[in-house]
Amino acid sequence: MTEENTAKPKVHQAYVELRWSDFDRYGHMNNAQYVEIVQESRLQFSLDNFVARGLEMPMFVVRHLEADYRIPLMPGTTNKALVESTVLKVGRTSFNTRQEVKDDRGQTTCVIDCTLVAIDPKTLKPREITEEEAKILTMRQE
Repeated sequence: MTEENTAKPKVHQAYVELRWSDFDRYGHMNNAQYVEIVQESRLQFSLDNFVARGLEMPMFVVRHLEADYRIPLMPGTTNKALVESTVLKVGRTSFNTRQEVKDDRGQTTCVIDCTLVAIDPKTLKPREITEEEAKILTMRQE
């Protein structure tokens, strides 16, 4: 009998600077800007988890993205948003993430679920996720 890993997936946290252009005339974050913010967070995830280990930056592209806007993100006292990213599932050529955008009070303003595909930079076609990439993507909290 094998022991099942019941530890929760590791949550990556990144603070993303908010710009005046992120907000609409009503004073809250424009819906399209959430996609930009989580994209910046995904880049930071790759820098922190792949590049920091001496690996090349892998090419992952978004195949599907779904956003659930919970409450408006208003400019706060810090001018930063916290993005908490979790890898939910890793497949052969793709993986799924959930990213929660939080305001300066820690309230979840938007949840974005995303499917990303590993791409070969030479052929621009899907490729298998390497064992090393899968190990990084499936890290668990201790």
